[in-house]
Amino acid sequence: MPRIAGIDIPENKNIDIALTYIYGIGRPTALGILSSASIEATKKAKDLSEAQVNTLRKIIEEQHTVEGTLRQKIREDIKRLKEIRSYRGIRHDRRLPVRGQQTRTNTRTIRGNVRRTAAGTSAKKSQPTPT
Repeated sequence: MPRIAGIDIPENKNIDIALTYIYGIGRPTALGILSSASIEATKKAKDLSEAQVNTLRKIIEEQHTVEGTLRQKIREDIKRLKEIRSYRGIRHDRRLPVRGQQTRTNTRTIRGNVRRTAAGTSAKKSQPTPT
């Protein structure tokens, strides 16, 4: 199993798909990396030679921000937005959608399912007991 950027990429997948297992690399970036390394995108990860794996590793480390470094950069950017109290920072702080989505409905992902209450689902009123 080839190890690139600290991630074991799956052997039985095409290399263009296998590279997307690395955080920060999507399909377009993976195809760009493969074209600059002159490796066919349909080649399986297990069929790569050690030289090709080293070439991919070198290109990814030198030209792309991936994995821990990218996660840290994103975390720092959000922290900066919170500190300067920008609109986006406040939205992050309050755990609300940041990119302009409506909040009257449909914000279940960010707000969680716990806050939802539907009509008629509150505690039932006690019924008088027959005597």
